[in-house]
Amino acid sequence: MPKFILIGLCEPSSEETQEQFDEWFVNQHIEDTAKCPNFVRGSVFKLAGKHLDGETVSNYLSLYEVEADSYDEAEKTLNEWQRNDDAWEGRQKHLDTGKKFGGIPLKVNGSGWYELINSYDGPKA
Repeated sequence: MPKFILIGLCEPSSEETQEQFDEWFVNQHIEDTAKCPNFVRGSVFKLAGKHLDGETVSNYLSLYEVEADSYDEAEKTLNEWQRNDDAWEGRQKHLDTGKKFGGIPLKVNGSGWYELINSYDGPKA
């Protein structure tokens, strides 16, 4: 089955919402999304430093590993999953947290589906 990565480049919506972002996105949304059918793993990374002189466009990177016949199927499944308030036992807490903050404390700088073409294990694999 094909493998895809869904990448999100995200930030808190403002400096004042960092704690809300951490609670809603880092501590809840990544897990909530990773529970979606076809999803293998969900991870979030915080920028630790620049590489060479490359531009950095986000301080946070979310990465979801997905197995699906196509990215269209994966996107459809994810959208259905996120619309279902009863998708899993942790969903209500996640929804309540968003309500507590009056919305989602998140700014998305970019996102997209990428299909795995090749992968190589390194010495630590």
